[in-house]
Amino acid sequence: QVQLVESGGGLVQAGGSLRLSCAASGRTFSNYPMGWFRQAPGLERAFVAAITWSGGNTFYADSVKGRFTISIDNAKNTVYLQMASLKREDTAVYYCAADPEGDYTRPVDWAFWGQGTQVTISS
Repeated sequence: QVQLVESGGGLVQAGGSLRLSCAASGRTFSNYPMGWFRQAPGLERAFVAAITWSGGNTFYADSVKGRFTISIDNAKNTVYLQMASLKREDTAVYYCAADPEGDYTRPVDWAFWGQGTQVTISS
């Protein structure tokens, strides 16, 4: 029903910034809440941020609060994750998700996922 495509990943030095994009589309696409998760090697997929389609409400994991900003451009059907003050521990594959069924911090409660984009922080 919904296709999500992430882009913008890459290699950046600690302390730097990076912006990820997630383009949403689909035959039956409607307005969904959107979110970002990340998964580092050896760790489980973890919640990063979420936003309502209107952009009126945002939610962040404690680990990224104050450093990351989630936003949405409804005209482009695109969600962004602006990452700043990046740390080594931010290294992970970042996934875009859509349509949470319940607890937005739980990956299993999200209906649609992108392929992921690699973010690597060096120092």
